[in-house]
Order: sequence, then structure tokens, then C-alpha cells
Amino acid sequence: MENKELRLITKPKKGLMKLIFSRTGMVLLLLLATALGLFTIFSFFAEWIAQIAGGVELFNLIVIIYLINTDMDSTAKVTWILIVASTSVFGAIFYLYTKSDILNRQVKNTYRQIFHEHKHEITQDQETLNRLKEVSPDSAALVHYLNHNEAVIAATGSEITYYPLGELKWAAMLEELKKAEKFIFMEYFIIDEGKMWGQILQILKEKAEQGVEVRVMYDGTCAMSTLPYGYPEMLKKLGIQCAMFSPLTPFVSTHYNYRDHRKILVIDGKVAFNGGVNLADEYINAIDKFGHWKDTAIRIKGEAVKNLTLMFLNMWAYDVKDPEYQKYLDVDYEKYPESGFAFSYGVNPFDRHRIGEHVYMDIINRAQNYVHIMTPYLILDDELLQALKFAALRGVDVKIILPGIPDKKAVYCLAKTYFDTLLEAGVEIYLYTPGFVHAKVFVSDDVKAVVGTINLDYRSLYHHFECATYMYDCSCIPEIEEDFLATMAKCRKATFHDYSKGTLTDRLTGRVARLFGPLL
Repeated sequence: MENKELRLITKPKKGLMKLIFSRTGMVLLLLLATALGLFTIFSFFAEWIAQIAGGVELFNLIVIIYLINTDMDSTAKVTWILIVASTSVFGAIFYLYTKSDILNRQVKNTYRQIFHEHKHEITQDQETLNRLKEVSPDSAALVHYLNHNEAVIAATGSEITYYPLGELKWAAMLEELKKAEKFIFMEYFIIDEGKMWGQILQILKEKAEQGVEVRVMYDGTCAMSTLPYGYPEMLKKLGIQCAMFSPLTPFVSTHYNYRDHRKILVIDGKVAFNGGVNLADEYINAIDKFGHWKDTAIRIKGEAVKNLTLMFLNMWAYDVKDPEYQKYLDVDYEKYPESGFAFSYGVNPFDRHRIGEHVYMDIINRAQNYVHIMTPYLILDDELLQALKFAALRGVDVKIILPGIPDKKAVYCLAKTYFDTLLEAGVEIYLYTPGFVHAKVFVSDDVKAVVGTINLDYRSLYHHFECATYMYDCSCIPEIEEDFLATMAKCRKATFHDYSKGTLTDRLTGRVARLFGPLL
């Protein structure tokens, strides 16, 4: 029997409003302010123009010296120095405003306090950790490292199922949602009304009517692209608790980059889903946006769910104070015949450890035979670029699958600027000819894998709230590698000519975009 669909709106808000509330809008505002400011200076202070120009140059020089001495990534330094040098005093002011993060200090402090207060809500089973240390000391060390950010426990005896397509994950979601008895937690970057969300929403409504506690959280950018601003109130009328993470205010907040890019579903604390699949029809190929949409996800059953439950509660606690953590964490987990270890971990922009990038680099640097990667975007800082090159140069088989049809043309042109240096080092790059790859997958040496939301770009690695699941020696890892190879068979292998043979416009777009990579 086909599942019913429930839809609350008929026409999402798009177009001009999306631009006004976007990063592009902020850049356009900066350029406009620069032009108006320079016009004002030349018009009203012509007699003092030499002194003003000297003062501006001195101010910019001081800001640039300050920039050089920060611990910022070198690529980001170059970007900001270019902005400061090319936009007169306004670029320097914009940098200092962004750096100070004045409007969001309270936001940062609140999140840090939440993470700190609830780090001990879950505790590591020492016997499990000792076993992990014996078989994989480097994986155990990662658990220790990840706990600098928020509580992470390694678990064994969990069952993990890998889904190589979004539509497979969706079908599994529907079945698991129907089994919910106590609570459903959903945290997604994108929700868009259509076939996928319509069938999910129908089940959520029915479950809420049955007394199941249903909480839905989505990122505030949806209010400018897919959902009306009042959508949370619509859900609340159905008995569904709803929170919109960081609603956008145009041209006011430096919080623009701090988006909730996570995709988490937790059911009764016993079943969880993680991966790249949002709740919109393109993710299940119900509509065609950029050819065939390749995405991946995992389902977790057992104690490894606990990390994702805690992650959701921490994000929910910012807007909706909820001290009852243990009510959702004290679960009798079933033990599955799973020999491996798994732990989900969160990334947040208020932590300076760059956890998402460092986990990826740990896998790359420790790989002995191969590292295979699927990612929709390739915007690399110097450290990650050098790690990929060094792994290939020391004989590791490094392969990266990228989209064959891009969703963002400028970002795609930027990715191609890395091709020659990576190919020269021995990294192999493959372009998925049927369409767009949205999967975020690392798999290495038949024993390690990461599936989650973390792209190889600055947004995911530096600015967003993200999550992923690290697996060691889990039974699904061979399936992940098989899927990588099957996907690669549908790809075209990139060559040294892919960038040089592009149009002049594309090459220029790529080079210019690379200058501003940290802001894309």
C-alpha cells in the first residue's frame, strides 16, 4: 500500500529574498558600501584626500599585519588580505566586524556552556575502549581527541546498515518511523515539501496523535528557500514540536556562516540515521535537478545511537531549554552480533580544533593501502591539500569522486583548479557522469570509514554544525567500498586537460573563486 502524503503549503518562498539573506547579498552590500563611501570621500573631503588616503593605507597595513599574525589558515589569510587591499577601509572594517563576532558572542557562549554542562550525560564503557585500543590504537586516540569538543563514546555490538542511495534510506526511514513508540528527533539542514517530506510528515502527524513525542529542527535558511517563516507554527498545530535554527536577519549578523548542516534522525533512542540525505525530493530522485542524485546514509541500531541523541539534545537545548537528558539517553540497547566499533561525532564552529578536517586527515595520514573519497565539493586548505598529495606520493591509492554535473558552477570551476596539482602527485579524480554526487564518504584499507554530512570545503570544515559516524572494522565497510567502486565505474576519469581545456570564462571563474574559497 502506498504511503499517504501530507502537505501544508503550496508555494515555497524563493528568488529575491533568498539573495537578500545570502552570503552573496552580504558581499554585494560590502561592494555597494565601498562605492558609496569612496564617492562620499571624493565629494565632500577633496581638500583632505591625501591625508585621508594616507590614514586609510596605514589602517589597512595595521589590519594586514594583525591578519598575518593570527592563527588563521594561510589560504583564508590570503583571501582576507585581498579583500582588505581591494576594498579600501571598508574591507578592513568588515574583517574586524566578522572577527569580533559582536552580535554572536552570547550565541557562542551559550552553545559552549551547553556542550560543557552535558559532556557527562553519557559515559564511555572502559572495557569497550580498552578493546578498541588493542585492535586500533589510532581509532581510540580519535575518541580521546573528539572528547575535547563534546562527549563521544565508542560503542560495539551495534548494527550499522549502509544505504548507497537516498531513496533506499528514505524507504528505511518510513518503516522505522512507523515503529516509533516514545520519541522521534529530527534535525535536518533542508526540509522541502514534496513526496519525500509529505510521506514523512504524515507519519509524524499520526505518531504525535498516538502520544509519541515528535521534535523537528531545521536550519533557518529554509525560511528563505523552501519553507515559509511561519512553518514551525504549522507543525505545532499538528502536535509536532518544531524549532528553526538561527533564522536569518538580512545584513545584520555574522552568524550567517554558522548553519546547522546536520542530518540526524533518532527514534526511541534505539535507531538513528546519519548521512548526506536531506528531506527534499531531489535526494530521492523524485525530481531531476542535476541529473541522477547520488547520496549515501547509514542506519545505526544499538548503543552507538547514544552520541547522535546527545547531539540533537544539545542543539535543541539552545532554543528550548530541556534538562531531561537522561529520559532520552537511558535506553536498554539491544546487543547485535557486530564485531566492529562505531562512534558518531559532532562538529561545531565555536570549537577551534577543526575536528571534521582532523578526522579526515587522520584517516589520510594513517592509510597504508587506499583512501577513497566521495564529496560534492573540493575547496581545500593547505593542510588538507598537502595530506592528500603526501598520501599519494608515498604509494597510497587515493581516489576522489566528484559530481559530473555541478549544482554550483563557480564552486565547480574552483574544484578544477586543484586537479593538476593533485593528479601530478598521483591522486586520481573521477567525475560522476550521470549527475550530482552529494555523498560525504571516506573509506580506507577495508577497516575504516566515515559517513556523514561533512564536505571537503570551508563551510563544513570551519563554519557549520556538522556530524558524522566513524566506523572501524564494521561489517558494512566492504559494502561502502563496493559502492565506491560501483560509482567509480559510472564516472569519467579526470585528466590534466580538464582545467586547461575549459572555456576562458570557466578558468577565470575558477581562479577568482579560489581566491575567495574560504568565504564560499
